[in-house]
Amino acid sequence: MVQLVVGGAQMGPIQHADSRQVVVARMIALLEAAAARGVEMLVYPELALTTFFPRWYMEDEAEIDAFFEREMPNGATAPLFERARALGVAITFGYAELTPEGRRFNTSILTDRAGAIVGKYRKIHLPGHSEYDPERTHQHLEKRYFEPGDLGFRVWRNAGVVMGMAICNDRRWPETYRCLGLQGVELVTIGYNTPSANGQQSSEGLEKRLFHSDLSLQAGAYQNATYVVGVAKAGIEDGHPLMGGSIIVDPDGFVLARAATEEDELILAACDFDKCAFGKTTIFDFARHRRTEHYSRITAQTGMQVEV
Repeated sequence: MVQLVVGGAQMGPIQHADSRQVVVARMIALLEAAAARGVEMLVYPELALTTFFPRWYMEDEAEIDAFFEREMPNGATAPLFERARALGVAITFGYAELTPEGRRFNTSILTDRAGAIVGKYRKIHLPGHSEYDPERTHQHLEKRYFEPGDLGFRVWRNAGVVMGMAICNDRRWPETYRCLGLQGVELVTIGYNTPSANGQQSSEGLEKRLFHSDLSLQAGAYQNATYVVGVAKAGIEDGHPLMGGSIIVDPDGFVLARAATEEDELILAACDFDKCAFGKTTIFDFARHRRTEHYSRITAQTGMQVEV
């Protein structure tokens, strides 16, 4: 029987003027609070070290690169790794990655309880657009600043649990969870930075956006018999609102914990990973019930094709 106390370290807004050192100090404060409450695995948001910079159109390469990390850990983040190691807490967080070859990715890493990086994921489902759009109330330029991830959806056995990572918009795509579910995933961690309003549709308000986030996370958990942790960076960043709504979901799709604010906030749940077995051996026993001969369209086709 494997049990872990899993926490979500929701973060409030990070302003453009905030240094990495200021942000890491906040992350360590959440880590300390989590460890004091028995958390053994702590999940931070997407792009946890900076403001959500894809809201701005930039052309200067040096200005863009200032938001990216060239190595991990680095001088700014080393204290977080060191404190997590001392406390025996595994962590996962997202950041903008600049590779030695000059490639840019929206990345998340996973550590073990000794502070060593054991997994890396690069965001695959990039939303938004690549050029300035005057019709939008705010820009969402992830396609300009990041390449689609090239590492696929992978899992790692960490602290006795099969863990997988995804980032933000990945949570809306059922393929994300199914690729991980087919590898026996038991815990999916997902950090996000989601604007509170849709820049293209003013009628889609916060209530609907929170509902869709919950719906995606709960469906992915249930349909793959896995725990799912979705953690936000939220609040007013440089005048732009990001939604909260961080939750921890069990393998039946029930919400075990939910953030109540848009600030730095800790949520947690005691997770019994034996509970993943029922769904994996009954209704979602993939070996017995999947019919792959009928699924070729999923990978052979991208855009919708109406053939009737």
